[in-house]
Amino acid sequence: MEEIITSGIIERYFEKLRANLKLDCAIVGAGPSGLVCAALLAESGRKVAVFEHGLAPGGGMWGGGMLFNEVIVPEGAKHILDRFAIRSRAYKGEYHSVDSVEMSAGLIYAAVHAGAAVLNGVHVEDVVVREGRICGVVINWSPVVRLEMHVDPLVVISRTVVDGTGHPSEIAKLVSVKAGMKLATETGAVMGERPMWMDLGERNTVESTGEIAPGLYVCGMAGNNVYGGFRMGPIFGGMLLSGEKAAGLIEQTLSKPSEARS
Repeated sequence: MEEIITSGIIERYFEKLRANLKLDCAIVGAGPSGLVCAALLAESGRKVAVFEHGLAPGGGMWGGGMLFNEVIVPEGAKHILDRFAIRSRAYKGEYHSVDSVEMSAGLIYAAVHAGAAVLNGVHVEDVVVREGRICGVVINWSPVVRLEMHVDPLVVISRTVVDGTGHPSEIAKLVSVKAGMKLATETGAVMGERPMWMDLGERNTVESTGEIAPGLYVCGMAGNNVYGGFRMGPIFGGMLLSGEKAAGLIEQTLSKPSEARS
């Protein structure tokens, strides 16, 4: 019995890993925007994997605001909740309250059920660059990184890469600093997130979503940090809409002939 259980885990996991070594889209970070992007791209038939450094996908959703596990979503983003059968309750004006545990679980299920692979405990430590274009990610086990063990990583090739790492915008910083590539910002580099301003932060999150270097897209709070937008706390409309926008932009890119993308 023990041998069957162990071999089943090993064989099935490596089937999954092997099947996702070449992708249409590699999403770094399994927060709300990354999961929405993954679910929508996978629904359209694209090969998508989400790489999550932590053990639990979901990013900042689980804890709601200050560990009160409710979040707020405005009316303009409610259609995304409805699409994934995530329940909400009308609150005041155009706002709806959502159980943050249900929202986290619902978006994770939506992404996996649509066909995206979610690989948790996997850290993206670098990117692959070919002729000025981001074309893959370099991965290692998260515990290896935390323990600072000298273990070489592996590579996943992808037609597009999404930085969904939240406030740190880790992939954008790698591309700017290590790869020396100019980002599509006023300074050509990561501009840094500004303080709390919920209304503007919600708008900034959607406006900043897009391609910031050839092959590299940004969504969610990573976009705010890249473009110098405001933070907005436990209101999640912008995050959901950002994932939806990123999926649409990436789908347009993937649908172009290869010559048009180069």
